[in-house]
Amino acid sequence: MSKINVKSGRKRIHARIRKKVSGTAARPRLAVHYSNQHVYAQVIDDTVGRTVAAASTLDKSIEKAGSNIEAATLVGALVAERAKAANVSAVVFDRGGHLYHGKIKALADAAREAGLQF
Repeated sequence: MSKINVKSGRKRIHARIRKKVSGTAARPRLAVHYSNQHVYAQVIDDTVGRTVAAASTLDKSIEKAGSNIEAATLVGALVAERAKAANVSAVVFDRGGHLYHGKIKALADAAREAGLQF
């Protein structure tokens, strides 16, 4: 399978997920994305199109920059902490078309341990 087909397949899967998953003010969407260098997570209220909380490996508070399981765990804990500070306790998880495995699972588990419910 070529790289172009893998990317278009992930986008197609993500579009299918987004048809079913939408964030509200009561339960915003925890969207996860990763590249080869970084891991990103946002808590988004889709009704007004506003990002409530965000974290990534680009943040100064995360010492380990990179796109691995340890970095994803740190990002998950940080985004959960910032969401709790913004009075968000329950979210809907959006895995971004990626498999629920590895970095995505590590980020989700860390966010759950830090107090987010999903």
